[in-house]
Parts: sequence; C-alpha cells; structure tokens
Amino acid sequence: MTVRVQTAPFDAGAELTRFSAGAAAGGAGAVVSFTGIVRDLTPAPLLRLEIEHYPGMTERALGDIRDRACARWSLSGALIIHRHGTLMPQDPIMMVATAAPHRAAAFAAADFLMDYLKSRAPFWKKEVTATGTAWVSGKPEDEAALGRWD
Repeated sequence: MTVRVQTAPFDAGAELTRFSAGAAAGGAGAVVSFTGIVRDLTPAPLLRLEIEHYPGMTERALGDIRDRACARWSLSGALIIHRHGTLMPQDPIMMVATAAPHRAAAFAAADFLMDYLKSRAPFWKKEVTATGTAWVSGKPEDEAALGRWD
C-alpha cells in the first residue's frame, strides 16, 4: 500500500511489474493500473507543466484517499505515484494500481482513486506556453464524477 510523491521520473512498466509480483504473491486475482501522461491541450504549444504541492499534507491526503479505496473494496494492494516539479509534454505524471481478489473490485477502486486524485489531491498545476503561463482550474465534470462514490 504505497504512496509516493516525487520529482523523479518513473518507469510505469517496471512499477507495474513490481506491483503485480507482490499482488500475485499476496493472492490477488486481478491487477488494474492507470498511468497519466502530460498532454498538450493548450492553444499555444505547451513548453512545460509545473506542479506544486505541500510536502506532508499531500502525502497524508493521498494516503487517506488510498485508505478509503482499500477499505471499500478490500484491496490486497494499492499504489499511487504522483510527480511534482517541472514536467514536459509526454512525461508520465502519475500512476495508480490496485490489486483485489476479483477484477470488478480492482477496476472500481482504480476508477475511484483517479476521480479523487483529480478533484481532491492537493496539487497545483501551471501550464507554461510560448505565450505565457496559466494555472489549471478544476473541471466541473471531474468534480461531478465524485458523486458516483457517495
């Protein structure tokens, strides 16, 4: 049950291999993973994405989100990796993986983690383009997605 907030890049394939090996050894029958990638949806070309967070507070918030998923779906494993600092287009920004006895629980838990990370994780993102900078605002549809889990 790991939460990592880091500046360093990560290898999603290697992380998934390591997570899956531990999950299988623990009796899991299903592993689901998701990796988010920095993409350029800005009108001017995206030069970089700058992500800020409050150390300590962020890890606690992500741990709380993870713990809620683990309790709700009786997960045998959960992984959250989220980067901060300066990221370039196409860099991996975050990853979640869940392990459960059955696929439905693993899929639902991964979906829950993503919805809560998008809307409740205390990260602040600034897009830097050739024409200036802009803070990224939350999207109403991401906030609305949380209603599925009440």
